[in-house]
Amino acid sequence: MDVEFQHISKHFGSVSALTDVSLTAHSGTIHGIIGENGAGKSTLMKILTGYQSKSSGTILIGGQDVKLDNPRQAARLGIGMLYQEPMDFPPLSVLENFSLGTPERKDQKLRLALLSLATRFGFHLDPDRCVGRLTVGERQQIELLRLIHCKTRILILDEPTTGISPAQKEVLFPALKRLAADGMTILLVSHKLEEVASLCDELTVLRHGRTTHHSAAPFYLPELLTAMFGAIPEQTDKIPKRSTGEPILVLEDVEAAGERLGLQQCNTIVTEGEVIGLAGLDGAGQSTFLRLAAGLTTPIEGTVKLFGENLPRTINASLQAQRLKTSFIPADRLEEALFAEISISDHFSLRRSGNTFWHSTKTSRRLTQEAIAQFSIKGQAEDAAGDLSGGNQQRLLLALLDPQSRLLLLENPTRGLDIRSGQWVWNYLRSELSPETTIIFSSPELDEILYYSDRILVFHDGDIVLDSAILNTSHDVIAAAMMGMQEQ
Repeated sequence: MDVEFQHISKHFGSVSALTDVSLTAHSGTIHGIIGENGAGKSTLMKILTGYQSKSSGTILIGGQDVKLDNPRQAARLGIGMLYQEPMDFPPLSVLENFSLGTPERKDQKLRLALLSLATRFGFHLDPDRCVGRLTVGERQQIELLRLIHCKTRILILDEPTTGISPAQKEVLFPALKRLAADGMTILLVSHKLEEVASLCDELTVLRHGRTTHHSAAPFYLPELLTAMFGAIPEQTDKIPKRSTGEPILVLEDVEAAGERLGLQQCNTIVTEGEVIGLAGLDGAGQSTFLRLAAGLTTPIEGTVKLFGENLPRTINASLQAQRLKTSFIPADRLEEALFAEISISDHFSLRRSGNTFWHSTKTSRRLTQEAIAQFSIKGQAEDAAGDLSGGNQQRLLLALLDPQSRLLLLENPTRGLDIRSGQWVWNYLRSELSPETTIIFSSPELDEILYYSDRILVFHDGDIVLDSAILNTSHDVIAAAMMGMQEQ
């Protein structure tokens, strides 16, 4: 069914999130919606799914004017959305999450349906595995299969490749094209222009809540960048090599449970001032490595030394890591880092009250306003964190960081961010943190790792299979190591 937005506007008080937006997504096509963070893409999709009401305008589904006052109405019309952050229940199994929203209640039929769809899309999912132990990419896969099983006719994808591996992308893209060929209408929200260009039939650009461009394939990327930003963002200069000093993180024969295989006999030394990029397929061990360093995961065997101190194999490990000025920003901002329902101001109050039994509301509000200005957060002090765009959530997390952090652990720091927001994150890390601060980050984007790292650790099936200075390696060598292929 065709989806047509006619002159859609949305206001939050005096703030205009959308102004006179019009576009049509045709049945049997993949329609891309792109724009920088805060451009209005998520707001438009929330209106289509019934989570937010429009201030004015009309939505036509299959040529009929429809009212979308709540998500139930949208679901009845066959509208389903795969969100950037997993919308599931971590304590439940894969099969239990898959069954949500379907009238079928016989486990055996649901199990067969799940396995059949997973096989069709090339996904490897254990129906009985707890969802809370899966990677973000695997959790997105479950939700996608659930939406298809629920007879979704209009599928909205919000940054669908953000949490999945390159190999999973190669399976997902042909599957989406097959769904479109079968008559499904697909709306793809993304920042990744190369993916949009290769996958979409048509696309619309939003900027500052307005439609600035519409075109059909083939697309001209410089034209899209200009429509998104007004001017093509310039690449920042290559990050200079940081001086290295004393060892600050040492892993000796570490085995740890975590993603799939966790870590197996891991040994490495990280020295002061290094910027280390962690690469690997989804679930290869890089997330477990970061959580070990943060004290959130404890080793089964071996020793983790942080600033010369052994981290205990208890809950106190994370407290000790914090005491030693270690900060961690996870990939899943809303599930692990922020409270979706509370305000920006309350986040700063919580941060201050973590160090004292008393805090001043007036002081917290002043600090909030200063942070909003300093970090260019597009939002008001009373806005809930969950209402911010992905880029502004990341800016909020950076604003909440201890500026005296000695070790900064970042899990996919530019996840879901557009070019400009991603560059802003790295410019902040370069300019505001001390040169002695050690940064360890993971990313599925090899270009990001190659550009910003001094050194790279490549993980495969829980092992570090490559440990190299960036100047001594290449994209092809890293990719081969990620696949478990030894350099010849």
